[in-house]
Amino acid sequence: MAHIPDGVLSAPILTTGALVTAGLLVVAIRRLDYERIPQAAVLTAAFFVASLLSVPVGPSSVHLLLNGLMGLVLGWTAVPAILVALIMQSVFFGYGGLLVLGVNSMNIALPALACGLIFGAALRRNGGRRALLLGTLSGGLGVILSGLMVSASLALSSSDYLPAAQVVLATYLPLTVAEAAVTGFTLAFIVKVAPELILEPR
Repeated sequence: MAHIPDGVLSAPILTTGALVTAGLLVVAIRRLDYERIPQAAVLTAAFFVASLLSVPVGPSSVHLLLNGLMGLVLGWTAVPAILVALIMQSVFFGYGGLLVLGVNSMNIALPALACGLIFGAALRRNGGRRALLLGTLSGGLGVILSGLMVSASLALSSSDYLPAAQVVLATYLPLTVAEAAVTGFTLAFIVKVAPELILEPR
């Protein structure tokens, strides 16, 4: 449940999410690396498709986020890429909503930036030799952080949502394992066949 629907969150949480996402977007546009737009388009499409493939887990459902991978490959460009994908999902399939777009974007984009900040330098410094390990750690961390932020968004909106927030957080645990494996192997593959996509200095 990365897509929180409209009508669930309180006004302060919606406002906070909108302001944070707007701020991230301003910084991302100023730092936009035009050479990474093709990679951004590919990962936006991958994120869009992956988010449509939901797997039921208990009373909720989960899907791949790929935000750890996007943070490592795209850096700040991940912010507009994630926002565009979420807008398309909301408009075409009704996932999430336009009012809650800021919160949903924040919950996925901030962990992506954190993963890029924490693991990106190590990935480039080691010349991609630890791509599998760093990708695995990044994929897992991205999901954990997003799960915590989604649960916090619900819990801070109303105490009535606290049980739901706990259930949502629990559903992210199996997703963490799957996302870590997918991100690790994907990053190792990218470094092997097209290292210039990641290892060149930003």
